[in-house]
Amino acid sequence: MEPVRPADRRALHLALTQLAEQDPLIGLRHDEVRRETSVSLYGEVQKEVVQATLADEYGLAVTFRETTPLCVERPVGSGAAVEFNKKDGNPFLATVGLRVDPAPAGAGTGFRLDVELGSMPYAFFKAVEDTVRETLGQGLHGWQVIDCTVTMTHCGYSPRQSHAHQGFDKSMSSTGADFRGLTPLVLTEALRRAGTRVYEPTHRFRLEAPADTLGALLPVLSALRAVPRTTETRGARCVLDGAVPAARVHELEQRLPGLTRGEGELESAFDHYAPVNRGSPVPERARTDHNPLNRKEYLLNVTRRTSG
Repeated sequence: MEPVRPADRRALHLALTQLAEQDPLIGLRHDEVRRETSVSLYGEVQKEVVQATLADEYGLAVTFRETTPLCVERPVGSGAAVEFNKKDGNPFLATVGLRVDPAPAGAGTGFRLDVELGSMPYAFFKAVEDTVRETLGQGLHGWQVIDCTVTMTHCGYSPRQSHAHQGFDKSMSSTGADFRGLTPLVLTEALRRAGTRVYEPTHRFRLEAPADTLGALLPVLSALRAVPRTTETRGARCVLDGAVPAARVHELEQRLPGLTRGEGELESAFDHYAPVNRGSPVPERARTDHNPLNRKEYLLNVTRRTSG
């Protein structure tokens, strides 16, 4: 969405939050650093509905930037990384080792332990698992990482300590913040070693049009990377079923009337994620976290202690 005045930003945030609570197809993504809000919508029609609702019910005139499809990332192989407490420039009082393995399509993301559950307080394991799931929201290219299993292979902590005659000293003892701070660095390094590939959303489509317009339709479908799987002629009409990248559906809808004398009918719905062609530029998404891909930048923003 286009930037709005600071006075309107809070009102917009509240309005979008309310709309997202009412409609599960609306997703929000807030970038506090850039003070930007991204809205996940299902199709151009929903965008127009949200825009009209914000104007009519909340008095907010909003202009959307050009929409982009929401891609995902999947690990290509397996990768592991570990950082040890008080070693090799690790400023966190924690040891975390993680391995990332690909899982079958549709399996979702899983978290497992390859360490003894009693080897450190449960709250620290919970901090690692929660942070793993949060970090997987932005992979190497900024997209959500799906269909993978993350296994914790190493763990360690500094027990509660204090100076003589003093209370608990968090500078000497591990806290949940140590594990929440270290986990993104370890997981991102494991993802680097595993590698990820970007997949784009693909719709299945059903297109019905006059049979004599098929010659004009097929080259356009090819240019839009739409792949007809079946073509059936029914008298003066033809029906095509196939797949098309979600990013090209709107353009197909716009061009269809001119190609079919206004007699074409198109139905489409999300079907699956397909790998982005290797010869095409890899879609990137701007990060909204402290960017664990850049260790120096991340530590400057996150650590409460610095190491030499």
